[in-house]
Amino acid sequence: MTFIKTTEQDSKYNHLEKMSVSELLSNINNEDKTVPLAVGESLQQIAVLTEQIVEKLKNGGRLFYIGAGTSGRLGVVDASECPPTFGVSYELVIGIIAGGEIAIRKAVEFAEDSKTQGWLDLQAHQISDKDVVIGIAASGTTPYVISAIEKCNENNIITGCIACNKNSPLATVSQFPIEVVVGSEFITGSSRMKAGTAQKLVLNMISTATMVRLGKVKGNKMVDMQLSNKKLVERGQKMLAIELNINQNEATQLLKKYGNVRNSIKNYKK
Repeated sequence: MTFIKTTEQDSKYNHLEKMSVSELLSNINNEDKTVPLAVGESLQQIAVLTEQIVEKLKNGGRLFYIGAGTSGRLGVVDASECPPTFGVSYELVIGIIAGGEIAIRKAVEFAEDSKTQGWLDLQAHQISDKDVVIGIAASGTTPYVISAIEKCNENNIITGCIACNKNSPLATVSQFPIEVVVGSEFITGSSRMKAGTAQKLVLNMISTATMVRLGKVKGNKMVDMQLSNKKLVERGQKMLAIELNINQNEATQLLKKYGNVRNSIKNYKK
């Protein structure tokens, strides 16, 4: 099938510099509204990959995201939010970005063009066939990501991807591809916009559904969250007060004694 890079197609809008602020915002918003619908078209692909992830993590594996630029940053963000939200180890979900840590804040020239560094970056984490690797690339053509996924396949590691073009090279080499086709961007080629939003939505879905299936949520509450600031402590106190039908002071003492919401519920005695 022919590969068409829709993420690079010309914007539906022209003469942006002549638009008022209100017009710019309204048009951007209209384009953004199409993104959840595009994600909805890919739910089956997302489900199939997520099932694979859950199974591997239940058996001691890890989840890796690997990408460059905006795509890499989005993977790092999602991975970094799993420990405080769900109380898991920082080694369970790992985000890797082309160019390393500095690339999170500053573009590293030509880092995404390397056909060897992606696999080296994964090897630094002792990657194995227990793990799952998701390549993230809006275009689906990033050499750093594609080559890393190819090496994972050679080493019997389950691979998936999140791309925003249909039939991209990345999707072709991934065992469980997710393709969310959002079309042209408001600013031609600026895939940090709709494509980035789509990737963020998919990452939210994958990590959240995985953690729920791993038992990291009770009812609809983050009972394993890290109590790392005042807001989260207060949230934990409220959870306990409602769950155990106790007052604020009792909830506070339980949290101090047992460290988190789940342990407090488990060890509570009337």
